[in-house]
Amino acid sequence: GASGYDVEFPIQLASFDSYYHDEHLAVQPLPFYAMKDDYAMLNGRGYPDTVVAGALPPPLDENGDPANATAYNPAGTQSQKIDSIITATAGQKVLLRLSNLSVTRFFSIGALGLPFKVVGWNARILRGPDPDGAGPLLGKDLTYDTVSVTLGGGESADVIVDTAGVAPGKYFLYAMDLNYLSHREDDFGGMMTEIVIN
Repeated sequence: GASGYDVEFPIQLASFDSYYHDEHLAVQPLPFYAMKDDYAMLNGRGYPDTVVAGALPPPLDENGDPANATAYNPAGTQSQKIDSIITATAGQKVLLRLSNLSVTRFFSIGALGLPFKVVGWNARILRGPDPDGAGPLLGKDLTYDTVSVTLGGGESADVIVDTAGVAPGKYFLYAMDLNYLSHREDDFGGMMTEIVIN
């Protein structure tokens, strides 16, 4: 049916306020009315870390010095164990389970050259209450085609990417709001990952 798929990938959209992050290390009281998320992520990572398979290595100290990293992480604990690289074989249908964990931002996400078919919204299949002739329990098909999806805090969408007829190669899934593709003064990062079609 319209919601059938071959492979699925959970993608969590989130962001945090880097100033708050720095201040909480000093155990400072935080004025939440002034919170401004400026570091956008997919599955807890910014690009290019989003496409590093598996867990990230233990973090470095605040100066980027690996020699002192054990003072901050004596157990050598890895971080962000879930990457967000999406792989498929040409012809497969890919289900993206998108969810926005942010409480301060709306995010619009899309992939140039790959059409989206939204089949679910907020953990609910897109079917209306009225029958469509295929049976009284199925309801009317409310799925729709689009090039991007916008999610507010706590919202989720199930999106099918049909790779039939799509040329093999690398495509980018990214925030359509280009300010989320950098982290403060650092360019080329943020809310972006790769869709690799083999």
